[in-house]
Amino acid sequence: MAKDALDLPRHVVIGGSAGSLEIILRLVACLPARPNAIVTVVVHRKNDKDSILVDLLSSRTTLPVREVEDKEPIRVNTIYLAPPDYHLLVERADMFALDRSEKIHYSRPSIDVTFESVAETFGARAIGILLSGANADGAFGMACIKKAGGYTLVQDPASAEVGFMPRQAIERSPIDRILHAEEIVRFLPELLTK
Repeated sequence: MAKDALDLPRHVVIGGSAGSLEIILRLVACLPARPNAIVTVVVHRKNDKDSILVDLLSSRTTLPVREVEDKEPIRVNTIYLAPPDYHLLVERADMFALDRSEKIHYSRPSIDVTFESVAETFGARAIGILLSGANADGAFGMACIKKAGGYTLVQDPASAEVGFMPRQAIERSPIDRILHAEEIVRFLPELLTK
C-alpha cells in the first residue's frame, strides 16, 4: 500500500469491455472541471494505431486526455487512456509504465493489471469503477482496490449491455456500491467531493 496515502490525490480507475464505451463517454462528461484526481481508463480494444478513442473522450470534457506512453509522468486533473496491446501499470505515484507481457483474460491491456497497481500505489485513495464486459477481467483488480482500503463501484449487471464482467467482481469480493449506468454518472462527481 502507498505510504503517506493521505498526501496522494485520488486515482479514479475505470475499466470496461464490451458495452462500456457509451457509459465511459458519459462518465468523462460528468467530471468536474477540476476533479483534483487522476482518471485512468482501461478498455479492451483492438490494436489500431488510428484509434479515435482519445478524440472521442476529448470531445466530452475540457480535461486533457492522453494515451499513456511508457514512463509518462502522472498529473492530477488529467484523463489517461491505456494504449492498445500494452498493460498499463502505475510504477510510482507519479509515473506510469507499459508492459507487453502475456495477455490476461485474453486481454492486453488488462484491467486487473492496472487496478492492482493503482491499489498498491494509491491504497485508500483509489476509486475503482468496473463496467460492462464479457470476461472476468477486473474482478481481481477490484478485490485488490477493496483490500487496500479504496472505494469500489460496479455497474449493476442488469443495466450492463454485457453483465458478465461486473457480475464476476460482485461475486469475488464486497463492493461498496452497485449502481445502474445513470446512477454511476450522477454519483461520480459527488464521490469526488467527499
